[in-house]
Amino acid sequence: MKLLGISGTIIGAKPSIVVQKALDEVKRQNPDIEVELLDMRDYKVSFVDGRALSAYEDDTQKVIDMITSADFYIIGTPIFQGSITGVLKNLFDHIPPQALRNKVMGFAATGGTYQHFLVIENQLKPIAGYFRAYVAPGYVYANNDHFNKLNEIVDADVLERIANLAQEVVFMQKALKTEGTV
Repeated sequence: MKLLGISGTIIGAKPSIVVQKALDEVKRQNPDIEVELLDMRDYKVSFVDGRALSAYEDDTQKVIDMITSADFYIIGTPIFQGSITGVLKNLFDHIPPQALRNKVMGFAATGGTYQHFLVIENQLKPIAGYFRAYVAPGYVYANNDHFNKLNEIVDADVLERIANLAQEVVFMQKALKTEGTV
């Protein structure tokens, strides 16, 4: 089983830190699960313009191949202007809908206000619904106050939610795989 963590931004480190922490927790609890981080800061993905993926001359095909080959996901984004990043939305627009069907997704977001957690409920979960993906019931929202000056997560509740999210996505993936659904 392969779990892909996706940090859906090209600026800032906090989403990547939260997603990597969740991946580390999965690996700690389940050494047999392969984990990988797709940090969009490390890739150049073109805007969707209707071409076939193979026609893009940057990392677009490679990134979509990474996503479609994974079994389940933890997806993180910062919240800008009350919404997910354009980078993450563009990434979703590139993915063929059938590629995520019946796959498990867990969500994490970071932001500057305490109300931005609602973006997970109002934007990310509906996108997962469009893809017919299964969504972990819990999620992680980390406010800027939950990090210290070194960008380390220092809030015990956030760390507990990360551990819970790691457990939930693995539990769901294993249960669905056992049932033959995934």
